[in-house]
Formats: sequence, structure tokens, C-alpha cells
Amino acid sequence: MRKTHKLYTFLLFCVAIGSTVSCRKLEDINTDPNRAGNAHPRALLPKIEWEAFRAWHGTSPLYTLKMIVQTDGENANQIYNWQRGSFDPYEQLRNVVKLEEEAQSIGEPGYLALAKFFRAYYFYNLTLTFGDIPYSEALQGERNAIYSPTYDAQKDVFNGILSELEEASNILTENQEVLTGDIIYEGNTTQWIKAINAFRLRVLLTLSKKDGDSNLGIKAKFAEIAQQAPLLSEGDDAQLVFLDQEGNRYPEFNSSGYGSGMYMDSTFIKRLQDHKDPRLFVIATRTRLAEEAGLALDNFAAYEGGDPIVPYAQVNAKAVQGKLSKVLERYTKDATTEPYVLIGYAEQQFILAEAMIRGWITGNATAAYNAGITSAFKFYENYAKGLGTFVNASKVEAYLKQDIVRLDAVSTTEEKLARIHMQKYLRSFHQGGYSAYYDHLRTGYPSLRKSANVLTAYRWMYPQSEYNNNTANVGSAIQSQFGGNDNIRSKPWWVQ
Repeated sequence: MRKTHKLYTFLLFCVAIGSTVSCRKLEDINTDPNRAGNAHPRALLPKIEWEAFRAWHGTSPLYTLKMIVQTDGENANQIYNWQRGSFDPYEQLRNVVKLEEEAQSIGEPGYLALAKFFRAYYFYNLTLTFGDIPYSEALQGERNAIYSPTYDAQKDVFNGILSELEEASNILTENQEVLTGDIIYEGNTTQWIKAINAFRLRVLLTLSKKDGDSNLGIKAKFAEIAQQAPLLSEGDDAQLVFLDQEGNRYPEFNSSGYGSGMYMDSTFIKRLQDHKDPRLFVIATRTRLAEEAGLALDNFAAYEGGDPIVPYAQVNAKAVQGKLSKVLERYTKDATTEPYVLIGYAEQQFILAEAMIRGWITGNATAAYNAGITSAFKFYENYAKGLGTFVNASKVEAYLKQDIVRLDAVSTTEEKLARIHMQKYLRSFHQGGYSAYYDHLRTGYPSLRKSANVLTAYRWMYPQSEYNNNTANVGSAIQSQFGGNDNIRSKPWWVQ
């Protein structure tokens, strides 16, 4: 009996060992080499950067900002009557989470820092879009089986964003290794530190209505970064450069959206004309009548836009008569027309100028403001191929001398803020997504023409998918913020 028992035990042991070995071999056989369970962060980073730098662009912000009009139908953004937003950015955030996990697993702090930056970037735009959003429990379905995340208060989201950005800057400061796979700065961590710090200034200034909140300490944090941290210099823009290769071209290249129904908005055209701003010549076309009459490209009278608040049929009639300008062809015919800038030197200088006017920091606001304008012109001189002479150094020098442009030509804080935001706005054609609109919500500048019966839209409604799949939590968020009314006219915390 004892021998039989020993033999049985031995056989069980052999079966167990054999099963283990067989299972391992079976797993090896069934491993799909095209679906690796792990990937080095350098393999994940290019796709993450590509998607992040292209997010929130397109033509929708241009309608909102009164830069283009539609003549063959009613555009919801043009009349501030959009409805539901999208949580699609959470899909991109899943890739960012993977970048974070892989960076931690192999001890690559530089990639971890960029993961924190891109998390902050996406959550910043998401919370401006909606208000309260899933943040602390978001993206934890795989890790912690949280499939119905709670919504964090917007103040807590902003605090988290600022913390992640600070961590990203500190990590890169302490770890200066080259980041392979980086398509923005070619792995230069010093450049990333500057860009992250500039973005921190943007986030802090976004909260200017909360500058008296001692728990946030916005002014002190802003001053510390502005006075002590490395910041962008001219030529340091965090920008995505496009290539004339399949899958790498400018997103509006060959776009059908620029067909017969899209024209320039009279709001934008008039502001460029009033400022005698030669950037008009690198953004818009002459009207058909002006071109037939032989008016020169640099004749401001050759350009005209459509009224954004009259029935679109009226604007269409004007277009048929040849009296409207279109978006310049370079945006659709040049595969590499210009980069997308996520955060750049021009914006940074306008941010610093505003902070100086508000008394958050000391400095020469006029110098910062002029540097921002000069950089904005330089961008077009570099990238508007064949049109650089319209916006070269001599043109910006003359532009800065105009009374309508000079910051020192006005005296009050409000007048100075209005001029700073006008220049931020004029820089934002196909750049910055909705950033200029958020500045408008925050400051009132620049004014955006609306019909008398149209109210300001401050946000987008939550996606229907949240009502279907995260009912209790989205309902609680709507109740706590807006008394149960998920409405685009309701003010979220940041602009109250």
C-alpha cells in the first residue's frame, strides 16, 4: 500500500509538472507577436504625441470664434447652440496610462514625466469642456475594476492637474536622459521642461477668477514659475510639424469641408482690417470681385467676410455675387502648411503680459506683449510659404507702432487686457483649439458677435453614454453643479 501510494503521488506530481510545462508551451505557441503585452515607452510616445497635438483642432473652434461662416446650412458652433460633448479623449488617455505604466515598470522617469504632462493636458481640456469630470477614479477599469467612476469637483481636478504638471517638470529636471521616440523635441528634455512650465502658466491664468482663493494660491504659484523656472524662448514652441507622407500630412489637407459653403467671417476680417494686420494676406483670399478688379494681395479692401448672425441664405447670396473671401488655399493644398502649436512662445508672452497687468508679477508688460506679437508674425513668416514678405520684421515693426496696437497707448487695466486678448485671438486661426474662446469666457475679450436672443454657452452637455453607463455619478455631478440641469448656458466653477 505504501509503495502504491508513493507511486500515485509521484504520478500526480509528474502530471502536474507536465501540465505546467505543457501550458507554458501552449501559451508560447499562442502568443500573438502583433499584440505584445508590453511595449517600451518609446514605441508608445509618437502616437500619443500625434493625437494630443491634433486634439481640439479642426474648424469647429473657428465658427465659435467668429473666424469662418457657413453659407449652405446652419452651424451649431456659429450660433452657440451646440449640445453634447464627447468623452473620446478618455480613449487617448488610456494610451497615456499605458505609457505611465510601462515607464514605471522599466524605471524610465522621463517617459513618466511626459505621461503626467499629457494626462494634465487632456484633463485640463476635458474639465473646461464639461465642468466636473471623472478624474481620480478615471481609467482604472483594468487596474482596479472601476467601471463607473465618480466625478471630481472641478476645483479638485484643477489642483490635480497643477500637481501633475509640477511633478512632470521636477522629474525631467532631475532626469536629463534623451527620450527616444519623441517627435516634438527629438528627446530634448530641457525643451520639454520649458514647455511644461509655460503650460503651467496657462492653467494658472485660466483660474484668474479664483485668484483670491487662498487654498489655490494661484498668484504665488504663477510668480514662482515665472520668476524661477525655465521658460520658452523664441523658436522653442511645442509644435507638431507635418510631413508630406501618408498619415503624416496636415489634417486639413484636401479637406472637403472647405468647399463652396465655407467663407471667412466678417468679424475676423474686420478686426484684421482695423488693425491693418498683414496676417490677413496669409490667412484669407481676396474676394472674387476684388481679384477680377485686379486689387493687390496686400490691399485690405480686397477682403470681405460674411455676417455670422444673419440667416445663412443672405450670406450665401453675397458669396454668389463674389463678395466673400475664403480661407486661403494653402490650408488645404499644402500638405505641410504649418505646424500645430500646443504651447508656444507667443502665447507665453501674452500670458506673462496679462499677469503683469494684473499685478501677479512685476515686469515690462509692453515688452512681453510686443514679443508675443513679433513671435506670432514670425510663425507665418516661417511657414506661410511664398508669403513671408507680408509678415517680415519690417512689417511687424510698423504694426507695433500703430495706436490701435500699442499697449502703452491705453491706460486702464481693462483696456490693456482687451489689447492682449485681441492679439491672442488674432494668433489663434487654426491654432489653439478653443483656448481663445475660454479666454473670452474668462475675461469678456475679445467680444464675439451674437444675435440678441443668443445667450453665451459656457460648456458642453455630458455625453449620452454617461447617462447610459454611469447614470448615478453623472446625475450627482449635474445636481451638485447646476441644480440638476445639464445645460450649455450654465456656468461651471472656473468662470463663476
